[in-house]
Amino acid sequence: MTQVTSTAPSWHKDTFRRFSVAPMLDWTDRHCRTFHRIMSKEAVLYTEMITTGAIIHGKGDYLHFNQHEQPVALQLGGSNPDELAHCARLAAERGYAEINLNVGCPSDRVQNGRFGACLMAEPKLVAEGIAAMKAQTDIPVTVKTRIGIDEQDSYEFLLELIDANHEVGCDDFIIHARKAWLQGLSPKENREIPPLDYPRVYQLKQDYPNLHISINGGIKTIEECKHHLEHVDGVMIGREAYSNPYLLAQVDEALYGQSPFTLTRHEVAQQMLDYIDDEMREGARFWHVARHMLGLFQGMPGARGYRRHLSENGHKQDATAQTLVKALEFVS
Repeated sequence: MTQVTSTAPSWHKDTFRRFSVAPMLDWTDRHCRTFHRIMSKEAVLYTEMITTGAIIHGKGDYLHFNQHEQPVALQLGGSNPDELAHCARLAAERGYAEINLNVGCPSDRVQNGRFGACLMAEPKLVAEGIAAMKAQTDIPVTVKTRIGIDEQDSYEFLLELIDANHEVGCDDFIIHARKAWLQGLSPKENREIPPLDYPRVYQLKQDYPNLHISINGGIKTIEECKHHLEHVDGVMIGREAYSNPYLLAQVDEALYGQSPFTLTRHEVAQQMLDYIDDEMREGARFWHVARHMLGLFQGMPGARGYRRHLSENGHKQDATAQTLVKALEFVS
């Protein structure tokens, strides 16, 4: 098979993925990415984890995204090298900027499907998948992983995964600085209970200086991002980018040296109005978009009224962009 050359724009290698928003199931869909892109032109935005089975056998277009969301990375869930290679080829044809393999999600569903965090115990299988994907495309193919699983949480255990994939040409790793318990903890608990071990990720970068290492887990402020970037190449923020999205308005200036962001929270919301109208004309419901905007005014006077109005009225059949306009009156 001929390798697919990416149609995605080329971003500067030294700064690409310095900051990214994590793939979050049921959250980081194209509406969320459109909203986030208004506030940061540089951040890499990830899809939700999409399984190879959904892409290959599903009825919907699971790879759809809008070009205004770029740079966008596709996160895949799967372990079959042939299926991963097929999906990588499709993703490259669609113009994704990166393909990422999920080796970190601890939910029962992914364990039953033999993908996610349980793959940490099968580094050779992961490497086979990475090699198969890289043979199909020239865009970056990356791995997102935990630092360990269950009782297998030594530094050496992590290195087995890193080494196996580095040998097949993977140079980009995103490390969630917690181990995962595959039994006994829910996905939510796995994001909070296992202790963070940032020094282990820093050590990985010291030991593998030629690899691009990004850190993920518990990061909430731009100052924390700056601190981590003294030790690693990139920072990935998850829940904080969703619950406090206006944080993204600081990213381009603080982490990329770009001009200050000038839009207010109100102006960000107003920029979404035409998008909401367009999407609703195509069959989307208002809440599909507006639910991602609940945290826009976090910490601001009137934020509770804004959230309440959207939450109580956004689900209604007759909700439109004007429902958002009305909610904004609470924070005028």
